[in-house]
Formats: sequence, C-alpha cells, structure tokens
Amino acid sequence: MKVSIIIPVYNEEKTVQSVIDTVQEASFGFDGDREVIVIDDGSKDATPKLLAGRSDIRLVQMSHNQGKGAALKKGFELATGDILLIQDADLEYSPKDYPVLLEPIISGRADIVFGSRFRGDYQRVFYFWHQLGNNVLTLFSNLCTNLNLSDMETGYKVFRKEVIQTITPKLKSKRFGIEPELTARVARGRNADGKHWRIFEVPINYYGRTYEEGKKIGWRDGFAALAAIFYFNLIDRS
Repeated sequence: MKVSIIIPVYNEEKTVQSVIDTVQEASFGFDGDREVIVIDDGSKDATPKLLAGRSDIRLVQMSHNQGKGAALKKGFELATGDILLIQDADLEYSPKDYPVLLEPIISGRADIVFGSRFRGDYQRVFYFWHQLGNNVLTLFSNLCTNLNLSDMETGYKVFRKEVIQTITPKLKSKRFGIEPELTARVARGRNADGKHWRIFEVPINYYGRTYEEGKKIGWRDGFAALAAIFYFNLIDRS
C-alpha cells in the first residue's frame, strides 16, 4: 500500500522544512510506501531555495501563484499512491494523526476521511470569528450535501485513489474554494457499482496559527467559500 502525501506550499520558509521532516518520519500505523509531493505555488520568500535542496520529495514549482486549489489539482494529477492525503505546509496539523486518518480506509470501511479539528483531544484556543465562520460554512455545506460533517473546511482530507481519479478532471477551484468543492463532489460521487462513496470523519488535534505567525485566510476567503458551496452544489453538479 502506497500513500501519496500532497503538500501545497506558499511562502512557508519558517515551517516547510520541519513539516517535511515530520511527514517523512510519521507513522502510518501500518507498513506502507510513502510518496511526498510538494507543490510550491510561486513562493516569493526563501521557500523555493529550501525545497530545491531536498532529495526526499517530488517537487513541482508553479510559475506563479495560482492558489491552493490549483496546487492540489496538480498534486492529484501526479500522485501514484493507493491513498492520497492532503497536508498543509504549516504546523497547524500534526502528522502524528496519520494512523487515525488512514485507518478507516485501510480497514476497508471508508473511501474518504475528513479530520475534524473540533472533535480531537485538544486544540489551541484561537479566533472566535474564525470558528464561527467555519461553523457557518460547514452548516451551509451540510444543508446542500446532506452530510453531517463538523468541519468541512479541515485541511486534513484523505481519499482512495479511485475517488481522486474520478473527481480531479472536474475540479475548478483555484484558491480556497477547493475545500467546499471537494466536499460537494465527494458527497454526490459514486463508485463503480453505483453506490455513494463512504465518508468518515475522525478526530484530529489542531494547533492554529495567529496572523503574526503566518495565518493567511481572511474574511474574503470566507465569502468566497460560501459562494463556492452554493455554486458547486446547486449549479455545477458535473
């Protein structure tokens, strides 16, 4: 069994080396091969130089900044693993949670796994308005998809290869709208037997960053995500 870990990166010179080191050392909870794909999305700091010096990753350098969605799509297209796992390039999400994220797929119970920041053992106390915004986005997403997720916007999403092969050609979001788009597409997706894909949600621990520490998402991204929820659930249902 091979796991492809896809890491979109943009201006993360302070954390990207530590993240990759931790990803390379993290246990899957089973013996499996590991493929680490890093997509540098046009970083303007020292990130490209740091990444170019590593021989333990598959590096893609985008010509200019296009957004998380575009970076993920490129990673999906290149991945060769049986399972694909999204890993953010900051230190908010811990690879120590890989065994919890992968187990439902390895055991044959799930096709997609979401890691919920709000059901773990602990989380750093962070912005009230961010959590409220996340709850609102998750609520509207659930209303449209008929799922009962607690954290649609989570950065930890894991997929069986067959799922990604089906949805990647349809992906259109270039920026943070990729989270609601992925959720909308897997919610109505079906396997080769015509049955809905099985979606699990598992608890993860979360150490959110402040803006001073490099957090990038703002209120404009929240409105864009809300628009993406309605667009990919009500208009683009391909």
